[in-house]
Amino acid sequence: MVAQEQLRVVRCGGSKLNGSRAAFSADAKYLLCATGDFVKVYSTTTEECIHILQGHTNLVTGIQLNPQNHLQTFVVGYKIFAFYCLAGSDDSGFVIIPKNNEEASDSFQLALVRLTKAPGQEVETKELSLILDDIDYSPKCTAFGREGEYVASVRGLHLRVYFFKKKKTHSFPLSARTVKGANNYFTCVACHPKEDCIASGHKDGKIRLWRNFTHKKEYTFSAMHWHHSAVMDLAFTVEGTNLLSGGFESVLVQWRDVSESKKEFLPRLGSTIEHISVSPDGTLCCTSHTENKITIIQSNLRVSAVIQGLVKGSSVKTGLVVDPRTKALVLNGKPGHLQFFCLQSDKQLYSLDIVQQEYINQAGLSQTDLVKAAFSAQGNWLATVEQRQEKESDLELQMKLWVYDEQMQSFKLSTRVNMPHEDHVTALCFRDTDGVEDGIPTLVTAAKDGRFKVWVTVDESDTDKQSVGWICDFVGSYHNYQADNCCFSEDGSLLAVSFEEIVTVWDSETWDLKCTFCHPPGKTWSLCFGRLSCSKYLLGTTDHGFLCCWNLLNCALEWSTQLGVIVLQPDPLSENIAAVSCISEGSDLFVFRPNEPRPLCIQKNVCRGKVQCAVFIPRNVPETVGSEKYQWLSRSQLYFLTETQELMTFSTKSPEMRLTPSSKQLASEESLPMTPFYVLLGKHREQQQLKMDADLGKPVVHSHSTQSSPAVKELLHTPAHVLPSATFLCSIFINSLLISKENKSNGEVANEVEMESEKAEDESDEDIDHTAMEEDPKLTEFWGEMTPKLSKSQEKELRKIRKTDFSWISAL
Repeated sequence: MVAQEQLRVVRCGGSKLNGSRAAFSADAKYLLCATGDFVKVYSTTTEECIHILQGHTNLVTGIQLNPQNHLQTFVVGYKIFAFYCLAGSDDSGFVIIPKNNEEASDSFQLALVRLTKAPGQEVETKELSLILDDIDYSPKCTAFGREGEYVASVRGLHLRVYFFKKKKTHSFPLSARTVKGANNYFTCVACHPKEDCIASGHKDGKIRLWRNFTHKKEYTFSAMHWHHSAVMDLAFTVEGTNLLSGGFESVLVQWRDVSESKKEFLPRLGSTIEHISVSPDGTLCCTSHTENKITIIQSNLRVSAVIQGLVKGSSVKTGLVVDPRTKALVLNGKPGHLQFFCLQSDKQLYSLDIVQQEYINQAGLSQTDLVKAAFSAQGNWLATVEQRQEKESDLELQMKLWVYDEQMQSFKLSTRVNMPHEDHVTALCFRDTDGVEDGIPTLVTAAKDGRFKVWVTVDESDTDKQSVGWICDFVGSYHNYQADNCCFSEDGSLLAVSFEEIVTVWDSETWDLKCTFCHPPGKTWSLCFGRLSCSKYLLGTTDHGFLCCWNLLNCALEWSTQLGVIVLQPDPLSENIAAVSCISEGSDLFVFRPNEPRPLCIQKNVCRGKVQCAVFIPRNVPETVGSEKYQWLSRSQLYFLTETQELMTFSTKSPEMRLTPSSKQLASEESLPMTPFYVLLGKHREQQQLKMDADLGKPVVHSHSTQSSPAVKELLHTPAHVLPSATFLCSIFINSLLISKENKSNGEVANEVEMESEKAEDESDEDIDHTAMEEDPKLTEFWGEMTPKLSKSQEKELRKIRKTDFSWISAL
């Protein structure tokens, strides 16, 4: 019996890379990052994700390399907020867990957990020993000293050090503020790997070095100061010669010999440094940033690689947009940037600087913000709107039109329009020009000033170069009501614009008002036309939760329902429309067609809280879906963004099937070493198989696999930046596809030999001489004396030898 498919809500990528410290492999070739409920393994040279480790069912909070490499799962029974594994402790580790295992606990404990060796894959650990109580849950606030002799933990204004041999705890308090106004609250701690020295970071940007803390009253500390705000993380190098620190300045500071007078800086790293990790061999370190980025840095403070995830900000004002060219997800990135994110590879393709101004990280400073973005149907044009407002009356608006440059493989600025409207722009959309006769690119913007404007391209070319600009072609309004939304029909013949509680429909050729619709009370939140067989319908939602459907043929309300819809998104490849409602604490999904009374799919509680925005992204290849209920997933995939900036999607596949082929393990025959025993055994089995086929009378066929060709393997596995030119590789690739004569089956060879007629045997010496005269002179010159030709009798003797069966030799 086939198991019934179930619709799952899954994380589809874009998870946080900066949630915890990353961990290097022993040889620093790989970097392990906790991202959601997975652990991703990246190459430190190519930046590619080469493997995904799965097994957790909740957020991964930390990664530690196991020196004994035991592939086991230990069930602790508590939520683990941090995990520590010391090199000298094979059968134990340390965890930070909530006190009394309470869900809403604000008090945490450091406990010793026994990692009992057992034959099973999953082992339950019941032995927990309390080490420190009332500590901070952050892994950055607890560190172990040299050779695991002590552990230091900071919280608030207290530093506590626990000595394992003495089983004593020393506490070192600080005052909240000094006479000079310093903020002494602890933020992080790190221990010297070779000496009894503890480095602590503080909110005022100071770094304190604690020594002689084995004596509770005779301890000393010195201070180093460069950071202007809180120190976010600290890390010593492998030998302890240098101390690394980072914070809000986006600058990595290296304190050589742990001295204030010997500082080195790596500036302009993009955003706040949250975590710092050092490789075991000391050749690399990495910094995790608030913009969901990991920077891999060499020991000489040079950036060697950048792993960029989905940049997450406080809000996504542009919504989720699809780039028609690359099928990439486009949304707000770094301040003033649009990020193009590939969902298949879970990697940022590139970031487009829209505002083109330096961002100043200062609280309370009003800066230019990117609020709107839209693509034309073919992806040739991109429209963006940015705004800046210090006071209610002081509004700065700018609309930019970007054209795609084939040579640059990116967008370049074409037209800049200052103050396109007198008030905030609420919506913008392009008209699809495929089915339009004139084919002129057209853009419509709506704003709170009560107007919508139509923008078209004009030719501004001169004798030197060609250029295209944009001008305002039409301005429309309706009783000076505020314009809220706008959208074009599928064929581009109609434009719908909502003015508060009124929806208007306009002819896109003459810009005449065709009809108006009035719906239940409430301002219109969103509008969309039906597609394909449902193109005669117009749908809209209101802030009162109503979903309305109008028939454009009879200009009447077809149906309406009150579901509390907050997101309305049509599928560009079908008649399906997704609506997300939020009546209680969670959000519900409804997938329907405007001409059918019942929804195709209802999925309750897709996430906690409200869904911010959603988008359908067309699949490159349609997916096979067994259940009729989920056929709406076959051609396009629906993605949505939660309040916590989690990017989610829907899938009927199991977690194992959802992993891409590149994230799975290599085939066993490619990953296992070719030992001499393996080679001998493989040849022996191959000879046995050939003999069995021959005894059964089967033709022995030697398959020619393109992927097994050395040329193709070299082409696919060599990094792109070191490959030769395509013209050089073309001939090698084509030759690898050809089947050589040696690959013919024995039966074919035997038939060809038998089919040789006596006429071929009786070829005259004239023909042989004529063939010899046609030899390539260049080859003769290259090889010198050519190998002498066989005589006619020698050729006959050779043919007889070919017909002789030598298969008996293989038995020896």
